Amino acid sequence: MHYMLHLSYDGTRYAGWQRQGNTDNTISAKLEKVFSVLDGRMVQIDGAGRTDAGVHALDQTATLDLRIDRTCQEIVAYANQYLPEDIAVTRIEPVPDRFHARLNAQGKIYRYEIRTCAVPDVFRRKYQWHLGLLPDEEKMRAAGEMLLGKHDFAAFCTAKPGKHSTERTLRRLDFLREEGTLCIEYEGDGFLYNMVRILTGTLVECGLGKREVRQIPEILASRTRARAGITAPAQGLTLVKVLYGEGNIPSPDPPTSPDGHKSNTGRPRRYQESRLP
Repeated sequence: MHYMLHLSYDGTRYAGWQRQGNTDNTISAKLEKVFSVLDGRMVQIDGAGRTDAGVHALDQTATLDLRIDRTCQEIVAYANQYLPEDIAVTRIEPVPDRFHARLNAQGKIYRYEIRTCAVPDVFRRKYQWHLGLLPDEEKMRAAGEMLLGKHDFAAFCTAKPGKHSTERTLRRLDFLREEGTLCIEYEGDGFLYNMVRILTGTLVECGLGKREVRQIPEILASRTRARAGITAPAQGLTLVKVLYGEGNIPSPDPPTSPDGHKSNTGRPRRYQESRLP
């Protein structure tokens, strides 16, 4: 039977999501090992998003085939019994055979967390970029508004240009400031390799006065990685949710993160956003 998994993980000690030939220390490799033992054969897991080394997920999704005759509850219980403690299957459900977690996804939401206080948060250090400076949020939001919509984001991608399109639609940019912390939430139809981290690095540079806001359209038009800002550290990035549209497989609400942040529901009061009209 064909299933879709929902899972959360702390990516700190892993070499990313995608299976690799030189190491089995990846999220998908750990999952495939457990499910292969459960099913008595090699099981391949296809994720909706290939998160980088050190990047986390609140509600990643993936598809796989299993031949065993067990209930969804039993499968979840087995997986969580044998998976490492920093990876958890939160839900599993049967889906149509042709359903693919990545190909059927219609968007993703990512959140990037920045520590702006000079004093590090020792309990959140694995999930924040400790910048230690307070960027100008108005400048960051002004720059973010120029990034909204459909653009060629080649300048905000680490990978070399290939045959695949680098056009993406950034639907929403939200800013949430709490004491000592600034979070940026991105929603788009898809994201290129390192795109969110480069966008974040560029917005921070605008907020610190290291880059002019008016440069954003020039950077986009250049399609040149060197014109954009730094790549923000991996540990501040979390995949919040994978989006599926009407008539597709719906995703459950993402679980709450350790600091109490949620995605679009239950927004804290101090919330500012930029979005497409």
